[in-house]
Amino acid sequence: MSRQFPDTFSLPLPDDFHLHLRQDEALLRYVPDAAASFGRVIVMPNTTPPIRDEHSLSRYREQIMTAAGDAPWFVPLMTFKIAESHTADAVRRLAESGATAGKLYPQGATTNAEDGVSDIRAAWPVFAAMEAQDLVLCIHGEDPSSFVLDREDAFLPIVDQIASDFPRLRIVLEHITTARAVDLVLRLPDNVAATITVHHLLLTLDAIIGGFLNPHVFCKPVMKRPEDREALARAACSDSPKFFFGSDSAPHPIGAKESSCGCAGVYTAPVAMPLLIDFFERHGTMESLRAFCCERGRRFYRVPPSDYEVTYTREAWTVPATYGDVVPLNAGRAVSWTASRPTIISGG
Repeated sequence: MSRQFPDTFSLPLPDDFHLHLRQDEALLRYVPDAAASFGRVIVMPNTTPPIRDEHSLSRYREQIMTAAGDAPWFVPLMTFKIAESHTADAVRRLAESGATAGKLYPQGATTNAEDGVSDIRAAWPVFAAMEAQDLVLCIHGEDPSSFVLDREDAFLPIVDQIASDFPRLRIVLEHITTARAVDLVLRLPDNVAATITVHHLLLTLDAIIGGFLNPHVFCKPVMKRPEDREALARAACSDSPKFFFGSDSAPHPIGAKESSCGCAGVYTAPVAMPLLIDFFERHGTMESLRAFCCERGRRFYRVPPSDYEVTYTREAWTVPATYGDVVPLNAGRAVSWTASRPTIISGG
């Protein structure tokens, strides 16, 4: 591999615009992993019970901040789980309580989506209320009634229609996986963007079932074809402000993954940045790495530049086999970069 990056360099503290933090003991275990790598994070609301109202949202934020401990740079940006029953007044109260976004889960599309939206059209009034409150609409864009490899593409016409009917609504199509999704996001106006995960940049469906079944990289949407991965790589490394990092890091205990009904989700929080640096050294530039991880997402979400920075050093380390009771991406394998503790930017 050609080494186009210096062996030591600094970046503003990266942000993660799609993150699962769980609850209770798991929250206490896995928040510090995220806080060691990221500053602002968009926290997913598909907990049990879900984050639906201003009370659960405020309580969950407090629990996250307690779990973060001595990490003053760590800022959870809270979301609520959209239901057809949300009224305009309920959306207003959520906004006033500090919600940054609402998350649309089609019913049955992924983990804890059994109570998701069954009739997307019925949620149109909720989208209108979110547009009025300037909240971001985050979308898990899959049609669970379609064949598994076609679910994302089957949902794209709905995204297109939402963008047409709500021209002032900021929309993030999360964890995109297909070339058609990239094309749609590029075609739609500037208020529509997408997140891309590190595991979708690196892997295809072969990683899950190509040789043997690997439940620890099974996720939804599932990884797709090599040509889809190539389209994601071009989008991430491009100059477009529409594509930025969201890890979709999702810790599931080993027993929940290695079972007859394994959960969807890949745990990447502790290893995402070393893997992204390696990816951009091979495919992009230092400028595209910085834009993807530190600039585009915060601008779309209208948060200020970070007051913190991180120094990365080309120093290999081996990813542990487990973090707690969760198997991470690249478990037992070497990664090439280590990170310093975040420090305040001089003059920031």
